Amino acid sequence: MTRRSKKPLFEPGLIPAPGGLLGWRDARHFDRWQELPCMLCDTDTRMRSHDGEPVHKTCAESWIAANPVEARLGRCASDIQPRRRHDDDHA
Repeated sequence: MTRRSKKPLFEPGLIPAPGGLLGWRDARHFDRWQELPCMLCDTDTRMRSHDGEPVHKTCAESWIAANPVEARLGRCASDIQPRRRHDDDHA
């Protein structure tokens, strides 16, 4: 069963440039109940993409670097970053 036809579990953010790192800080990327085979390397993982697909973060980053055109479709993306408040500058 594939989730590509459905809405993402939560809203993805920006897609990093090839060679860049994904910002996956949201706890919804981690499934503490079930390990499934990574969609890219077939090794078990508890990590999930925004669509709920099982994928290691490093596998997703490597895939983005190897497939920059297809990566723009948003299969693997960073989390939406919260907006900075103007009064949180501690410098």
